[in-house]
Amino acid sequence: MAERRLFQEVAERIAAMIAGGTYPPGSRLPGERELAEQLGVSRVTIREAEIALQAQGLLAIKTGSGVYVTDGKPAPTDAPPQVSAFELTEARSLFESEAAALAASTVTREMLARLDELLEIMGRDDSDDAASTAADQEFHLLIASASGNQAVIHVIKQLWRMRTEMPEVRTTYASVCQHDGRTRQREHAAIVDALRAGDSGAARIAMRQHFNRLLEAMLDATEEREISELRRKSAESRERFLMTARLR
Repeated sequence: MAERRLFQEVAERIAAMIAGGTYPPGSRLPGERELAEQLGVSRVTIREAEIALQAQGLLAIKTGSGVYVTDGKPAPTDAPPQVSAFELTEARSLFESEAAALAASTVTREMLARLDELLEIMGRDDSDDAASTAADQEFHLLIASASGNQAVIHVIKQLWRMRTEMPEVRTTYASVCQHDGRTRQREHAAIVDALRAGDSGAARIAMRQHFNRLLEAMLDATEEREISELRRKSAESRERFLMTARLR
């Protein structure tokens, strides 16, 4: 069994404090520095723990405001449609590319600073899949938020809901994303560079290139699985027919 990451232990400690009433729903957590001193860890570890707890729905990270404890009761929504990972990625490319183009003229310095922090987490060798995925999600949702278009923000949030809740989609993404961390980090960095330059066209292209590469990787992975399955079935058939031929 892999050794537990420190941020996971810290996340559990914070979750326990929330459950125990130290930080009730709606309250704001202490700042990173204060929590780091209180728990005897680094600010980076606190940040990763908060991202993990946000992915679990226990915290809400509000850029420029702080980290807040949620009420733990997600708003009721209709069940999303059943889509393939390819359909979802195509839709994400369409909406998130335009969101990036919109965000280029409205993104704030605080948002850019947070995007840089998330890039650092995604690029760390010791960041596990859960932390990296949580950072990736916050990265894309923060850009959507920076677009300032509430309809676009809502759609992208729903697309991310499908990305995280549908088992087949989640498995397809995991089969690709866990093997290309450095490439993904470079692609995200190109998006941030375009946003920092205020270049809407470059931001749109950088986001679209990210999804195009992701689609290609998913197609390659699917092809490899199909070839492996075909070879397995062929080997089973060969063994069965040769065994029959050997019978007297």
